[in-house]
Amino acid sequence: MKHRIVVLGAGYAGICTAGKLARRLSPAETGITVVNAGPEFVQRLRLHQVAAGQRVAAPRLADLFAGTGVRLRLGRVTGVDLGRRTVTVADADGGGELGYDTLVHALGSHVDDRGVPGVDEHAFHVTGLPAALRLRDRLAHLDGRGEGGEVVVVGDGLTGIETATEIAEARPGLSVTLIARGELGARLSPGARAHLRRACERLGVTVLEHTTVEAVEAARVLCADGTALASDATVWTAGFAVPSLAAAAGLEVTGDGRIAVDRTMRSVSHPDVYAVGDSAYAVGDNGLALPMSCATAGATSQQAAHAIVGRLTGRPIADAKLAYVGNHISLGRRYAIAQTVDAAGRPRPKYLGGRTAVRVKAVILRGSLWAIEHPAFGLPRRRHRLTATPGGPFTETAVA
Repeated sequence: MKHRIVVLGAGYAGICTAGKLARRLSPAETGITVVNAGPEFVQRLRLHQVAAGQRVAAPRLADLFAGTGVRLRLGRVTGVDLGRRTVTVADADGGGELGYDTLVHALGSHVDDRGVPGVDEHAFHVTGLPAALRLRDRLAHLDGRGEGGEVVVVGDGLTGIETATEIAEARPGLSVTLIARGELGARLSPGARAHLRRACERLGVTVLEHTTVEAVEAARVLCADGTALASDATVWTAGFAVPSLAAAAGLEVTGDGRIAVDRTMRSVSHPDVYAVGDSAYAVGDNGLALPMSCATAGATSQQAAHAIVGRLTGRPIADAKLAYVGNHISLGRRYAIAQTVDAAGRPRPKYLGGRTAVRVKAVILRGSLWAIEHPAFGLPRRRHRLTATPGGPFTETAVA
């Protein structure tokens, strides 16, 4: 019987992990299955562009995994039984169960309403393709009627900034307001903050700083200072949360629901489970928790793959660099910011702006898509065999 590896989720982290495992493990002794709700890969980094009306490539997962030996199972994960080592999947045919010997949790994150009334009922978001398409249709309707419209983006993190500026540039007939809980661009260097402000001014984005939203209604946003902002489309980007599946299964999680893992991305409570990407509470080399990001997805998937291969084949477990080096922020199609950070996560004084930063961001987007489209990077002629009977006990290599 083959050692069964099941990867939950086919986002950046899930695809990269599955591809690396397929490249390095013997297909005669391991079977790799990826479970995902939809048939296409979603470029989450570019969902704000989708919402603004742009066409963004969505490669079919079946094509990505063709020739790799990775099996694709389309369906929504509804439960994990850690004792029986099974995953429950729901699909149009009624679903069923998948057994595993090693489980990789890569289900990502979704919008977090932060307990603010009305967000679920009235706000749009860009954390998934259906949501981004829903917002796109709303913006197109507002723009198409020729009467203008008010768009309010709540949240001044990277997603909020990119969404507000993208909409403002793509649909200049709409008025866009960005609500910042603190100072706009607080995580940037002074020069980068000034660049961000200039870009917002050029694009006509109104910025409200030090403002807290207390409720979202169908046609307005209510702020803590008593201000009521008219809104034809409220976009909520004020936070992200992970699915409750891990906590419900009994995995040890942190206060925000992310799976607690060790340096190798292995669950601290269940050694046959690994977590990558937004699902994992991973501590970087600087001692700080890695943020939810595409860069974190790449680093954690690399480390998890190293660990799984090492433990299954008796090889030393290589260390992947767990570091967050900076932020690359699109400000529409003509402006951008590339801001590096130091070892403590503080912004460095220098930054890139203008066309240079736009080109840097474009290279990052192309590179991330290429990696997804080639998850196994060309399968080698020989892959590592397991050190024991597949599906049974195996020899572990100690990690220094």
